Amino acid sequence: MNSPKKTTSIAASPSLWFVLALVSGGMIATVQWQHPQALAFAGGMGGVSALLLAISAFLFGRGSSASGSGKSLVTRGLDSSLDGYLVTGANGEFLYSNLYFHKLLSFAASADAARKVLSIESIAEALDGMDAEQVTRLKLGALNGAFGHTEFFTRRNETNVEWRRLSVAPIQQKGDSTVGALWHVEDVTSAREMDGIRRTEEERVTDLLDLLPVGFFSADKEGTLQYVNQTLARWVGLPPDRMRGMAFAEFISDVGSEEDLVLKDTEGRTFSVALEQSQKDDLDGDVAYTRSIVLRDLIWRDPARDVHSEAEYASDGVNYSSENTISMGNVEWLFDEAPVAIIKLDLEGVISDCNRAFTKLIGVHHDACIGVPFSEWMAKEDRGDLSSCLSKIVMGISRGAQLEVRLPASGERELVTDAYASRVVDEAGEIVGLALHLINMTEQKNLEVQFTQSQKMQAVGQLAGGVAHDFNNLLTAMIGFCDLLLQKHGPDDPSFEDIQHIRQNANRATNLVRQLLAFSRKQTLEPVRLDVSELLSELSNLLRRLIGETVDLEIEQGKAVPAVKVDRGQFDQVIINLAVNARDAMPGGGSVIVRSSDVVLHEPVQRGHDLMLAGQYALIEVIDTGEGISKENLDRIFEPFFTTKDVGSGTGLGLSTVYGIIHQTGGFIFVDSAPGEGTTFSIYLPAYEDEFEANVIDNGAGVPNAPAQTPKPVLSDADLTGQGTVLLVEDEDAVRMFAARALRNKGYHVIEAENGESALDAINGQDQTIDLIVSDVIMPGMDGHTFVNLVRYELPDVKVILMSGYAEETFRDEIGRDKTIHFLGKPFTLKDLATKVKGVLDDQIT
Repeated sequence: MNSPKKTTSIAASPSLWFVLALVSGGMIATVQWQHPQALAFAGGMGGVSALLLAISAFLFGRGSSASGSGKSLVTRGLDSSLDGYLVTGANGEFLYSNLYFHKLLSFAASADAARKVLSIESIAEALDGMDAEQVTRLKLGALNGAFGHTEFFTRRNETNVEWRRLSVAPIQQKGDSTVGALWHVEDVTSAREMDGIRRTEEERVTDLLDLLPVGFFSADKEGTLQYVNQTLARWVGLPPDRMRGMAFAEFISDVGSEEDLVLKDTEGRTFSVALEQSQKDDLDGDVAYTRSIVLRDLIWRDPARDVHSEAEYASDGVNYSSENTISMGNVEWLFDEAPVAIIKLDLEGVISDCNRAFTKLIGVHHDACIGVPFSEWMAKEDRGDLSSCLSKIVMGISRGAQLEVRLPASGERELVTDAYASRVVDEAGEIVGLALHLINMTEQKNLEVQFTQSQKMQAVGQLAGGVAHDFNNLLTAMIGFCDLLLQKHGPDDPSFEDIQHIRQNANRATNLVRQLLAFSRKQTLEPVRLDVSELLSELSNLLRRLIGETVDLEIEQGKAVPAVKVDRGQFDQVIINLAVNARDAMPGGGSVIVRSSDVVLHEPVQRGHDLMLAGQYALIEVIDTGEGISKENLDRIFEPFFTTKDVGSGTGLGLSTVYGIIHQTGGFIFVDSAPGEGTTFSIYLPAYEDEFEANVIDNGAGVPNAPAQTPKPVLSDADLTGQGTVLLVEDEDAVRMFAARALRNKGYHVIEAENGESALDAINGQDQTIDLIVSDVIMPGMDGHTFVNLVRYELPDVKVILMSGYAEETFRDEIGRDKTIHFLGKPFTLKDLATKVKGVLDDQIT
């Protein structure tokens, strides 16, 4: 559909700051523009889309003062996007399109092929699920200054159908003249699938509610029926649709008490009902709507009055013993056999009884629940909200309440329930207890959280990884040229100390980049089999020095804790970060407990947005007695740059680094906290048991029949010169310049190429044998592993080193785990590069 929107033309100025609030993630992006058409174009848009569209308008702006480097930067940014973008001119001609525009539409293999398509309508004709007339309407609407979108399906094969959303926005110059359009295509298959799952779940819940063996209705504050289930409608003798809009009072024949009523059907017949009701309040504290359960031919009674003498009762006629706090009379069968969990609480919030559905839900015996405060079964962060709601009910401020409650359950599970709380009164109308009805919403909530969280973390992780990758290129050049300068300026040179300072600060920046890569799970790890108990014991002295004398540290080692396969340095960083965070949460002192134990899951467990597979895990808990974390901050605790510390006291990368390391290792991390109740971080690492490897590591050469270990040769600093022809392929000029000079200084003949295409031309133009290819992985056009695969057809024995600012594991699936391809992570030093090249050429690196 098209929706005209007003755009605002802004006159050009030497420097104009255009601030767009990025709704997703709550970030603010400030971009400097010198192009009024970009601002006018983005005027009707919001969020991330506004920023991308404004960039595209900037890219499109012909005749502007945009510099070549600026356009190149924007083009590269759009080329790396996972969404598709197309810019068309005033006559519909194709001016620019990125790779994913063609991938998502699957109508052309390349941008060059796409430009041969005569019009945007030609795309619609090439796809089965797209309406060509609708696309034409979008095109005409954009030329008239209107925004629009449509959704359609495309077939990858006979059975695989995917959905796309195609949006268009006009590009306008000063004077509101339309000079083109920006087309945006995105994959909405997952969103469609989630909508389908949600609709199915809603239909299922509606079906369950409609066919309950009890009546149910909801009314507004005036008593007008908004919803009636089929059971109640059948009792009354009217279809549910007819009852909606009528007042519930129209069906009341007599009132026995506040909860006991006599209803009449359409034929005038009457029947007794018991009514249990709760309400939802609006922001002003008024009733928004009510929810009511209707039990036919039953009344709320105190059975104790039928079996006990009046002498057992106080003068007001109320028995306050816990076994009689809830009076349900002849409906005990409904309580015990109800399909939803029901709990009886006394006025102190202690469980006096619970039904079978509740014990089955949390996986414990009935006797283990009785006499225990219900708050002890809840997650810490939800206790305050429930206590507040129950207090209002007891004090008579509200008759009932509804809230979301999380319950830790057996088997390391965490349940998400909708809790409906209501009061229970005696015959005199006095509140004698509380009733809680719990509906298990874990599966539905997990689907929602998993979808939302995966989208958010993917976006933030992709941003962090992309930033880190680009910084690694810059740091490689900075460190590399420092190394080259240090070869000419020795310790006695006045410039030596200045160069060293530059290099040291570049190394500090490298550590910051490593934290970003840790969160995006794209750092290089070197996992080995390690014993958790030994690791924690070795760390204990360091941890005590870090947390100081005001904080007590306890290491509680469990029995038979399984070995794990982790990167030793990264594991240490995880425990240190958590311990330091615990220290900072206790400025007045306290205690920290680091506890290890063995956990076995017999079936998969869903916790939050993570699905833990069945199996054995090593559980490591870091527990503090500090200030705790508020509920609103728990959802953002692992986001990069999010911190509750004062400005200048932290980068906000500590916990995000922990999150990335644990998940890249194949583990899980959860947090349980509430203000004033301390914090517990729980880390689950999969158990690792390789009997052969364990023997070799634990016993070394002492193991009978253990294979002989041939030590790898160590290359000395004086042994880094070599001979041979090296083809260096790198799109970053500074990195390529440094690497080429470094290798030439070591005696190699170096052929330079800025991308895969020019490298192929260089190979075809060479008569001499190429001994080694050193290539970046991510480059414009043809990427590194595609280039290598093509070269292998002509040079099957050529040796290869791939370079990247991402981790080696990121590309393992793409290069097919080819052991002849070596990897060099960025940033690297001159020595790193020379050592790697010499080792590969001399077959000293395997």
